[in-house]
Amino acid sequence: MAQPHDLTALEQAAAIRRGELSSLELVEHHLRRVEALGDTVGAFVTVTAEHARTAARAADAVPAADRHPLHGVPTAIKDLTLTAGVRTTFGSAAFADFVPPVDADVVRLLAEAGLVSVGKTTTSELGCSLYSEGRVAPPARNPWDLACTAGGSSGGAAAAVAAGLVPVAQGSDGGGSLRIPAALCGLIGYKSSRGMVSGGPLGFGGFGLPVNGPIGRTVADVAAMLDVLARPVPGEPYLPPAAPAGGYLGVARSARATGPGRLRVGRFTTPMLADEPVHPDCVAAVDRAAALLADAGHEVVDVPAPLGPEAWPLFETLWYALAVTPVPPDREGELLPLTRFLRERGAALGVPVLMAALGELQAQVRLGVRRTAGCDLLLCPTLAAPRMPVGALAALEPAEDFDRQRRFSPYCAVFNVTGDPSVSLPVGRTADGLPVGVLLTGRYGDDATLVATAAQLEHSSGGWDQHPAIWLATDSANVNITSEVRRGRS
Repeated sequence: MAQPHDLTALEQAAAIRRGELSSLELVEHHLRRVEALGDTVGAFVTVTAEHARTAARAADAVPAADRHPLHGVPTAIKDLTLTAGVRTTFGSAAFADFVPPVDADVVRLLAEAGLVSVGKTTTSELGCSLYSEGRVAPPARNPWDLACTAGGSSGGAAAAVAAGLVPVAQGSDGGGSLRIPAALCGLIGYKSSRGMVSGGPLGFGGFGLPVNGPIGRTVADVAAMLDVLARPVPGEPYLPPAAPAGGYLGVARSARATGPGRLRVGRFTTPMLADEPVHPDCVAAVDRAAALLADAGHEVVDVPAPLGPEAWPLFETLWYALAVTPVPPDREGELLPLTRFLRERGAALGVPVLMAALGELQAQVRLGVRRTAGCDLLLCPTLAAPRMPVGALAALEPAEDFDRQRRFSPYCAVFNVTGDPSVSLPVGRTADGLPVGVLLTGRYGDDATLVATAAQLEHSSGGWDQHPAIWLATDSANVNITSEVRRGRS
């Protein structure tokens, strides 16, 4: 018999609206799963069980007319994201006892929409690496293969969603940090256009690279969460794109039947930030996506990669600078070797060097955009390989670790610089059944077309809401799902 976590986020909310489940029942169910599996997959740094129960009771008391499409649904917040009154470690022992006095705007928006956070998910230290292995929590492991990393820096969020601990989660993406874990864990990780989701109330925006966003199992769930997060907030430094009529959920639902119209899709597989062989399974996933898009009536053409490995030193300079975030001087020694390495390199940068790198990188990006002019979307692999063992990179010397990371992920970060919307979709599979993601990237400000195409691709693929074996590893249900609860899927 099906259990509550088998339902998508929208189905869980629909069951609440129909009175077949309560938010409190759903939260209790997912907390039992967190207790049983959370450490196994390394999903959580902090579990806020009592806070979640209180919020769920409040959600159940809200009149039906005032409820958002995801009202009452359990979720989780990345441990890089400020949460008032809740320990926020930024993935670091140097902040192991830090409790923020304020919520990030995205945390406030999720709460206002009635979603219920059950805790803070594992991240890499200060968001510095594409694996989530630190000293404040167990490493984030891929629920499809526990010997492999769930990725980073939103690795805990991906592990939680892929293991059925929450149906959707908040993450952030400064160089692939939503899309990399999504690709590894068989999920949808969405990086919106720059300015669409608030990064406030603190921070200067990291040169505009980091973006808050959703990770989930279906395009509709991700689109619904995007509707929650993509609300204008006064004081943001970037002008947000206009939201589509009916919201992104409306776009996703209608696209399953009508599609986004005929588009020109530029396909490439050449890595952009490294001269690195691409695993055949990653190329095969792109080929499958291209075939599905062509079958749907889109024009798929081969295009050159927008950038090449010669741009890497410019990116490298930015990553060094981004690592120099404030850390209490007396706790610098608690940082991981990789973090210390990046911060030392960043501290040694002079202002002229940084400004020159920013200017040259923007010039390179402009040239890259011209190379793919005329394309509505770009299609490429999310990663150069479909898996990475836990501990494989952290065991290396920091300089080699950092270099191996860019070889593993030579695609995603370019689109953080351009500000374009970009989503990883679980189109492929390895011979032994591991998920393989492809990256679909749209034009800046045109998130609606990207969401619509992702939904169309999901529909033509037969759906991507598939589960690893660990999904059934525990009988955590306090409520069993009947056919009536599952009827009328949202």
